[in-house]
Amino acid sequence: MEGEGKKVHPDCINSSNPYHECVEFCFKKIAEAKQRADQQKIEAEEKEPKERTVHPDCVNASNPYHECTEFCFRRIAEAKDYEPGRIQYEGAAPSSNTTHQGELPTEQIDGGNDQNVQNNDEDGYPKLDERQKKLFDLRLKMNEARKANQMAMVTEKKKMEAPTESRGISKQKWIDERKKKIGKLLDSNGLDMSKAYMLDTQETAEAKYKKWEKDPAPFGWDVFNQKTLYNAYKKRTKNIVCDMEAYNKAKEADPEFYREASSLQYGKVAKIPEENIDRMVKELQDKDAKRKAFSRRRKFHEEKDIDSINDRNEHFNKKIERAFGKYTLEIKNNLERGTALPD
Repeated sequence: MEGEGKKVHPDCINSSNPYHECVEFCFKKIAEAKQRADQQKIEAEEKEPKERTVHPDCVNASNPYHECTEFCFRRIAEAKDYEPGRIQYEGAAPSSNTTHQGELPTEQIDGGNDQNVQNNDEDGYPKLDERQKKLFDLRLKMNEARKANQMAMVTEKKKMEAPTESRGISKQKWIDERKKKIGKLLDSNGLDMSKAYMLDTQETAEAKYKKWEKDPAPFGWDVFNQKTLYNAYKKRTKNIVCDMEAYNKAKEADPEFYREASSLQYGKVAKIPEENIDRMVKELQDKDAKRKAFSRRRKFHEEKDIDSINDRNEHFNKKIERAFGKYTLEIKNNLERGTALPD
């Protein structure tokens, strides 16, 4: 056997090679790798976790890699000194140039004129001067505008999404209620669900079996095979009334009623009554009218916006929307909101 009797260490990186044989270099590399692994293991065990300075009130205290700095302690002190019900800090009035996050400079409101603090509780602004009142009102207006904008965005998103179809939900609910009703009847009669057919009447059972025996509609290339064409022929001739008396008379009058290929009267047109021709024309007209009246059922959304004047225009609008809707969506939304800019 090839490779048998060779010295190969299992820890060698070339041990999977059937033609490899370990030499002194391989054993030396294996020993160095083991020594390095043992050294790393000892260092990992002896290494102590580094102590971190983390304040319990810091917002990043849950982060195991965070260490509080001077910035963290300053923010913690500011948070403790700040009262939510007041805009300024205790012990010192904010300067006219100081701005906080989400605030506007007070100079932009009234030009930076200092006024005394008025303790007027009647107007709803306790311990606020005129500048702070205006700033407070401006904040309220900004919040109201932000909420109104969010509501408009949500409404627009719901309007763009297709409405849910309620017919399927109601049908499923009807099926569940019917199952519960049948289950109660079966329990009262001491039957299980496998014998639910015993509750059907004769008329219901006949209608159900007739529906089961109905052949499925042809699909694909089966529409054009001989069997399907023959079934269509039988369906068309089902309503034709056969007059056996006239048939027998025509058969007796013509000795070659069933002509062969060798007949001398081959190709001769027999006299056909006018009423038979009228009946054939009527059948063709009825078939054409039925074909025009046929239409595949499609889903109809009552909550959808009406943007057409008739069915033909609605179909045309659907094709236009399918082709160019993604390019004109922003323009359409701007026109509906009234935010479109004139040229």
